[in-house]
Amino acid sequence: MKMMDEQAAGGEDKKTRRQMQLLRYLEKNHYISIEEITAMFDVTTQTARRDIMALEQGGRVRRLHGGATIATPVDPAIYRQRRVDNAALKERIGQLTADLVPDGAAVFLDTGTTCEAVARALLKRRDLRVVTYSLRVATTLSESSNFAVAVPGGFVRQVDAGVFREETADYIRKFKFDIAVISVSGIDQDGDIGDDDHAEVAAVSAAMKQAERIILAVDSSKFSRRALVRLASLADVDALVTDSLPDAGIVALLQKHGVAIHH
Repeated sequence: MKMMDEQAAGGEDKKTRRQMQLLRYLEKNHYISIEEITAMFDVTTQTARRDIMALEQGGRVRRLHGGATIATPVDPAIYRQRRVDNAALKERIGQLTADLVPDGAAVFLDTGTTCEAVARALLKRRDLRVVTYSLRVATTLSESSNFAVAVPGGFVRQVDAGVFREETADYIRKFKFDIAVISVSGIDQDGDIGDDDHAEVAAVSAAMKQAERIILAVDSSKFSRRALVRLASLADVDALVTDSLPDAGIVALLQKHGVAIHH
């Protein structure tokens, strides 16, 4: 009887460790499929589904068709790590993006670590007019340039200093942009681009509709990653700026839709 109890306890410990590893993976990658869970942990699809259900009952993940996504906001520590991860590559993306923005342009600039790198690179430009909902971007541009910088009012999101309120999208719709520089959490194999926050998607969607040209600035870790909320498709983008080319399937979609690639 004691041996059976110890075996059961060992099984519970193994399950707990597996679910914690699964949660850490989701915190970094946002989405995982049932097939990926079975391959990663060498378990059956039934076990993979039970793990997802257990984490969902604890409020940690959300089940999606064929997989799961993270249910909680990105932890500030994870976001700080993103600032370190691929920092040099993001600075390169920032420089390439800034080269596509002419002096005097009206620009929407998204939030996130990649767009913060774009903001630093834009300091070489003159007389820009910028709308952003990122306080970090706004601070970078306002303290080191003569740009006109506008931000919406609202609550500041702790993790990335993004400013949100119910009317943020309406505020952005009041402007017209020569260029909208956006970044996303994922670009999937169908060519859909998206993020994991409904409020952020609403704000960026409003900006895209007001922009003459749209530049998608992302590092290569975002390719073949599915985000929770669909923003648009690659067909809606004019240029992609990244550190290295995506796989052949996504490249084919970019070419099909006439998206210029800068890397």
